[in-house]
Amino acid sequence: MADETVNGTGPAAASQAGASAGEPEELSFEQAMERLEAIVSRLESGDVPLEKAIELYQEGMALSRLCGRKLEEAERRIEMLLEDEQGQLRRKPFLPERDAGEKTNGSAEGDAP
Repeated sequence: MADETVNGTGPAAASQAGASAGEPEELSFEQAMERLEAIVSRLESGDVPLEKAIELYQEGMALSRLCGRKLEEAERRIEMLLEDEQGQLRRKPFLPERDAGEKTNGSAEGDAP
């Protein structure tokens, strides 16, 4: 039942205990997203008392920040292999499209010597 997941009595309660105790770092990205989806569903149902809704909202925001950090970490670890003009492969950090416009030192292709 969805309420079991949100109120901490379901099978995922052990992994969610860290999120409730202010330690969401222990959750994987997938666990955090699952918990966040359960919180959103519960809040959207409209049958949550105000104090509980505030607690769920705060937990959801912490989980959202955790997911954002985990995605940023994953993006930093991704590298692209590019072939230069001499046919040699070289590594280049992956820059998501949203970051490409923020770069001030040239385009992603403009690293020729």
